[in-house]
Amino acid sequence: MSDLTGLSLPGIPDRLFIRGDVPMTKEEIRVITLSKARLEPGMVVWDVGSGTGSISVEAARMTPGGKVYAVERSPEGCRLTSENCTRFSVDNVEVVAGSAPEALVRLPRPHRVFVGGTGGNMKAILEEIKVKLMPGGRLVINAVTLETITSALNFLKDGWETEIVQVSISKSQLMGASRLMKAYNPVFIIAAWGWS
Repeated sequence: MSDLTGLSLPGIPDRLFIRGDVPMTKEEIRVITLSKARLEPGMVVWDVGSGTGSISVEAARMTPGGKVYAVERSPEGCRLTSENCTRFSVDNVEVVAGSAPEALVRLPRPHRVFVGGTGGNMKAILEEIKVKLMPGGRLVINAVTLETITSALNFLKDGWETEIVQVSISKSQLMGASRLMKAYNPVFIIAAWGWS
């Protein structure tokens, strides 16, 4: 992993993260997701539903002097996020154990917010984000299910500017002597900003 030391560019290979049974944002989706956030040094970032912490780790590397709050309700997810922060030597991530939106109430106002997992609380989470997001802030939501994207878009239709990207990724996988392409679930990446 010495080849990653000090780099602030996204794209840590998935195989380098400590994995468990908790979902992880895959490398290619992560790179696009991070690019839509327009991260800068010194920013306060929320990662709601951090899972293994892959977004939190990469966001922390891209925001030196800032702070990432990795909010996760699963004890295993909290453990994995902490272990991956240690693995990649990032010290500007605070793991916040608890369910959103309740776990968000006491956090400092963010410049950027990532939403990966909501536990079915999308509307309540977005209401809290709308109250706390700093002026000029950006929100990036990753949605796999049609219900999640519908819930997010219904909330964002009034006063937000949005951009939606649907990403389908296939990666090569060795099967005997041949390589086949293995498809991953399509992901909708919603970037939102400028609500009024």
